[in-house]
Amino acid sequence: MSKWLISIALCISLPFQAFANPEVRVGVLKYGTVNWEIAVIKHHQLDKKFQFDLKVMSLASKNASAVALQSNAVDIILSDWLWVNRQRYEQRMYTIFPTSMATGGLYISANTGIKSLVDLKGKKIGIAGGAVDKNWLLLQAYSKKKYGFDLNNETEPTFAVPPLLNRLILRGDLAAAINFWHYGARLKAAGYKHLVTMSEMLTEFGIEAKIPLLGWVFDQEWANQHPNAITRFLLASREAKLILASSEREWERIRPLLKAENDDVFTALKTDYRAGLLSEFGAKEIDASKQVFDILAQEGGRTLVGKATSLSDGLFWKSNQ
Repeated sequence: MSKWLISIALCISLPFQAFANPEVRVGVLKYGTVNWEIAVIKHHQLDKKFQFDLKVMSLASKNASAVALQSNAVDIILSDWLWVNRQRYEQRMYTIFPTSMATGGLYISANTGIKSLVDLKGKKIGIAGGAVDKNWLLLQAYSKKKYGFDLNNETEPTFAVPPLLNRLILRGDLAAAINFWHYGARLKAAGYKHLVTMSEMLTEFGIEAKIPLLGWVFDQEWANQHPNAITRFLLASREAKLILASSEREWERIRPLLKAENDDVFTALKTDYRAGLLSEFGAKEIDASKQVFDILAQEGGRTLVGKATSLSDGLFWKSNQ
């Protein structure tokens, strides 16, 4: 078990008591991969083990998740730290407990003649997250630094929703694509390969630590007022991840939730999910996040980071902060 996961257990400041279990309301995207973890918590009754009542609200979109949190319809959602940081500069004092790290990269066909980003000149690159997608912005910064090559101006960026993006590259309409990790896993299963990985992009900027991407987001004041509720939820979340990290049987049980088209896709999804789990988080990861923020702010501007000029103190949650 990693030091990061152990630290969750150590953050309990009060013993479990025989009072009514606190209720924790979690909002999740209806078809999001976070449902895999929620299914493990429910099946193994980890909420009962850690003495809280888990209420799950299915939401239609990322925007719906934000609205649910902001309107106090839920206590916790899954989001990224850039969004949280932006909210804090708007005096909405949310905080994030990071759970997964930035992975993936730019996919190309294994049979293509493309050897570097410069070979994409004049070609179409598919991007799933829009013009300020974090991976796309990091790729642009990487390309400028390593090759002096402006991807945004020298290629034809093509934005599409993740399923369509995969269809476009599979039928040869795109030379390369950046997609959400579970769609990237499907490309990998179909024989596609990375031209550039996230790790390579970060290394070019001297960043060796694993940076967080997503995490559990909640109101800082709510967490301070309900320390048992948030701690017990995080303990259940931790145990669910440990089960998924180690149990083949559990993956077979939740296989219908993955909607894997074949065995290769199933294996790729399982492998990439495990690879994306954040195993450490401390000072060096925070410093790395600060470096990444600076790169993204330079590339994406206020459209991405809002009023934020740096990482807000308290962005990453710790008990009694």
